[in-house]
Amino acid sequence: MRVDDMKDKIALNTSLLTSGRVLLALYFLLPGIMKFVSWDMHITLMAKHNMVMIPQLLAIAGMFQIAAAIALILNRYTFIVSLMLAGLVLVINGSLHDFWNYGGVEAAHEMQNFIKNLGIFAGLLVLAGHARCAAQVE
Repeated sequence: MRVDDMKDKIALNTSLLTSGRVLLALYFLLPGIMKFVSWDMHITLMAKHNMVMIPQLLAIAGMFQIAAAIALILNRYTFIVSLMLAGLVLVINGSLHDFWNYGGVEAAHEMQNFIKNLGIFAGLLVLAGHARCAAQVE
């Protein structure tokens, strides 16, 4: 393989990884901000799911999502931040997308969100794994 071909592949891989990381970060940044912008709507949603300590948990989740997203955008602490966000996705899936407690269209909507979040969870695991490998190479 020629050196130029190798450089092109590295550049493409870097572009793909950076794009994916930033898009995952935006997936958490925007909802993190919206937790504060649409506070009452989120309080109502959490109350519908019988959550406790709602204002505290909402504030913590919002602040964490914003801080974690900024860290991912800056490519800082990517391994641990990705794993922590993956944990958050699991908690959200179990508490807010509990499709098994609903019927009809609402159950289908919650199941769709649940499955979508599994894709986000998988992406975060891949990102964490890549960050870990990259750190070992450096």
